[in-house]
Amino acid sequence: MIWTKVKRIARSGFVNFWRNGFVSLSAVLVMIVTLFTIGSVVFLGAILSSTLQSLKDKVDINVYFVTSAPEEDILAIQEKIEALPEVKSVEYVSREQALENFKERHKDEQLTLQALEELDENPLGANLNIKANDPSHYESIAGFLESDNVLSGAGARIVDNVNFSRNRLAIDRLSKIIDSADKVGFGVSILLIVLSIIITFNTIRLTLYISRDEISVMQLVGASYRYIRGPFVISGVMYGFVAGIITLILFYPLTYWFREVSENFLAGFNLFEYYIANFGQMFLLIAGAGIVVGGISSYLAVRRYLKL
Repeated sequence: MIWTKVKRIARSGFVNFWRNGFVSLSAVLVMIVTLFTIGSVVFLGAILSSTLQSLKDKVDINVYFVTSAPEEDILAIQEKIEALPEVKSVEYVSREQALENFKERHKDEQLTLQALEELDENPLGANLNIKANDPSHYESIAGFLESDNVLSGAGARIVDNVNFSRNRLAIDRLSKIIDSADKVGFGVSILLIVLSIIITFNTIRLTLYISRDEISVMQLVGASYRYIRGPFVISGVMYGFVAGIITLILFYPLTYWFREVSENFLAGFNLFEYYIANFGQMFLLIAGAGIVVGGISSYLAVRRYLKL
């Protein structure tokens, strides 16, 4: 008996979807705009995350050692730093490698290279490049580095300079950008969900108005509230599902067209590759959001305007 009612409700929902073609098309178009906006926010979030990660990778702390610092002392300090939970990686650059890097950076400056050749020995000391797991961790790492028992060897201080103070402004700005991006992304997502329900809610009212005579007859013959409400919820779910499929189809050529632009201007982020690699998650998000928003909007519209 229950299964028979479920099949009748589902059949009525499908019939309403196809019979009210213009209203169904309007509802689907509204849902497409909504889901397209939600999908665009997802892409923008991925682009922002990729860009922020690229900026994170460029921010670090450099510890420069005096030229007389023994290599074993430097490596011992490196082990201490690597043991910190806030530290992502520590790169050791020897004096020889530091000299090669300096020559590469100034390869077009002949006067600088000639002055360097006049020196009897390598004027550069070794250094450590430290990357944190999060930009907010750099201050605690810098505090650890400034302790005398860390940056010394054999009782003598072997560190020439720690450049945290020079990078502090960039690190603080990056931390603020990350925090702001997280808050804005969350706020925009909530706003879009609320707007989606409101827009779809009002669209479903057209379906209810068209079917008002049919609903009155069903009430007169004693149909239950659940039986009356069910077909409209099924129709709403169909609006969302169809809109989700169309939205996913639209994203395919759009991301393909913008793949080179995104890769050239967004720190190597390929929009099309991201879409293909995360298609399963995008499908669940877009189609799922359409189904949930359509179903909830239909349910609320029936309760509000039919007093069920």
